[in-house]
Amino acid sequence: MEINSTYKLSNGVEIPCIGFGMWQTPDGDVGVNAVKSAIAAGYTHIDTAQAYGNEDCVGKAIAESGAKREDLFITTKIWNTNHSYDLVMSSFDESLKKMNTDYCDLLLIHWPNPLAFRERWQDANAETWKAMEELYKAGKVRAIGISNFRPHHIDALLKTAEVKPMVNQIRLCPGETQDEVVDYSREKGMILEAYSPLGTGKIFDVPEMKELAAKYGKSIAQICIRWSLQRGYLPLPKSVTPSRIEENLKVFDFELSDEDVQLIAGLTGCVGLSGDPDTKPF
Repeated sequence: MEINSTYKLSNGVEIPCIGFGMWQTPDGDVGVNAVKSAIAAGYTHIDTAQAYGNEDCVGKAIAESGAKREDLFITTKIWNTNHSYDLVMSSFDESLKKMNTDYCDLLLIHWPNPLAFRERWQDANAETWKAMEELYKAGKVRAIGISNFRPHHIDALLKTAEVKPMVNQIRLCPGETQDEVVDYSREKGMILEAYSPLGTGKIFDVPEMKELAAKYGKSIAQICIRWSLQRGYLPLPKSVTPSRIEENLKVFDFELSDEDVQLIAGLTGCVGLSGDPDTKPF
């Protein structure tokens, strides 16, 4: 694998194998500078969301960086309060304006069972997906997918979907491999994107990870990202520090042993486990 390696989605679209995650990145200058640092370091894949409140940072950073839009792969996500046909259409237009672009490379449903639609989440997802399929067919989106979906959510969506989801973005990090979700998603033709691949920072205190970093002469973050790639995931590391942003891409000059890949996978709960998407209070 090289820095510009890609995965191929089920529709043939190529997606860069590491993305720059924007979750918990502040809006304003901090966010703009983080994205500009990422583009300067070589990232071509940027992952944001309506709920992150920083889509406009992506648009500003791209404009200021001088990068060509067609050289970048940008993802955003439909937020929980927008699970209807009309709300998808209006909120997506707003997202495009904020990101200063006329198309999006990947659009995801952010959560499968929002509080506002808990009594009828299946129907709400079907409506949301229908709107996303129209955006896809109209060329406003190059690929569509889901996030935080478990097998029963996927089954419900596939009852009415004309276009199958191409991606499932879930929390995948050392000690949290969600094997059932991963296997089921792959069986349905999806690539697995790994958000919080560094376990939202808790990974830096795990003794086994400190030992592996010393063994390979790499940072703990690099070990995590390399592990994610060797598991066939697409990691979305986040940072606002230019040196770390750059460091997180330098993972193509070493390989973890199979034993160490298994060791990391087996650190169950070392950075906490995901909650149930059917009971999230938002």
